[in-house]
Amino acid sequence: MNFSTKLIHGGNSEDPATGAVSIPIYRASTFHQHKLGAGPKWEYGRSGNPTRTALEKLAAAIENGSDAFAFASGSAAIHTVFSLFSSGDHIIVGNDVYGGTFRLIDKVLKRFGLKFTVVDTRNLQAVENSIQANTKAVYLESPTNPLLKITDISSIAKIAKKHGLKSIVDNTFATPYNQKPLDLGADIVVHSATKYLGGHSDLIAGLAITNDDAIGRQLAFLQNSIGSVLSPDDSWLLQRGIKTLAVRMRAHEENAHKIFDFLKSNDKVAKVYYPGDPDAEDYQIAKKQMRGFGAIISFELKAGLDTKKFVESLHLIDLAESLGGIESLIEVPAVMTHASIPRNIRIKNGITDELIRLSVGLEDIADLIEDLKGAFAKI
Repeated sequence: MNFSTKLIHGGNSEDPATGAVSIPIYRASTFHQHKLGAGPKWEYGRSGNPTRTALEKLAAAIENGSDAFAFASGSAAIHTVFSLFSSGDHIIVGNDVYGGTFRLIDKVLKRFGLKFTVVDTRNLQAVENSIQANTKAVYLESPTNPLLKITDISSIAKIAKKHGLKSIVDNTFATPYNQKPLDLGADIVVHSATKYLGGHSDLIAGLAITNDDAIGRQLAFLQNSIGSVLSPDDSWLLQRGIKTLAVRMRAHEENAHKIFDFLKSNDKVAKVYYPGDPDAEDYQIAKKQMRGFGAIISFELKAGLDTKKFVESLHLIDLAESLGGIESLIEVPAVMTHASIPRNIRIKNGITDELIRLSVGLEDIADLIEDLKGAFAKI
């Protein structure tokens, strides 16, 4: 089954009870058990729900995984995955990750005894050199948030397997439309499904997916034990959003390519970050492991230009957190999504005060470029 078809017919594409082509929203918190101790399929809403299960089967199908688990947010999914590890375990983490992931690691997980080393995961030797006797996993984003760096996932997976480690990839920016980390050798994929998978800025959700049966059993136990599961209503919304992922991503990327060309030739832009830039350091790796380059573009204004005035001068493009929705969204990472990272660390990792991240939406491209032109004229 090809990917676009799998988006629509993967997992449970119809309700087994009625034949409905849209899985109903089962809001039940508990289920009638006809025989005591008989191990019913459904017993309690946290442990399992038919709407959530249909979504999870679809998510597993589109990432070529065997098991998928839906959570109340992307952060909840990431926290549950990190809960596979124990106090004293060491994890290698990419140096350009979402600010919320950094906050979870720095302010929460370290208090429970997990150890972390931060490296640029594009540097394979640095990753291997960071492995210690107690190292258990490598965690990375590709493309990263917000600098859109590309890590060679298959090479990291090989290093991880060589040393008996788990490799975990946040695939939010690429989506399974453009990249399938499990096919590249990764053990676990995580998503902030709030973004492209949902696609309409109307839900908060997270996913963790694996093709390893043992990891799947562990994640199932943790999902039920920790309990940060996705609601039936949001499970239904997310499943509906996923079905249009392919057509949305094609339109997102068509607009992104044109905005990249516009920004690249703008004399008020100091630098543009986009995996599809042929001049980018990581372009060949992106071309090798990705079907397309996504629709997130980051760029820096030239020194002395007013970042605040620029983003506040936009009328069509919304100044807002998040990304991946049908509407275009813009933000300043240093002030918004990555504000929880201390400034000295942000600057060291290349997240300057002038950096702007643009999530290119599905509006008419002429209107988007006109809006950007107006904001550039104001500075």
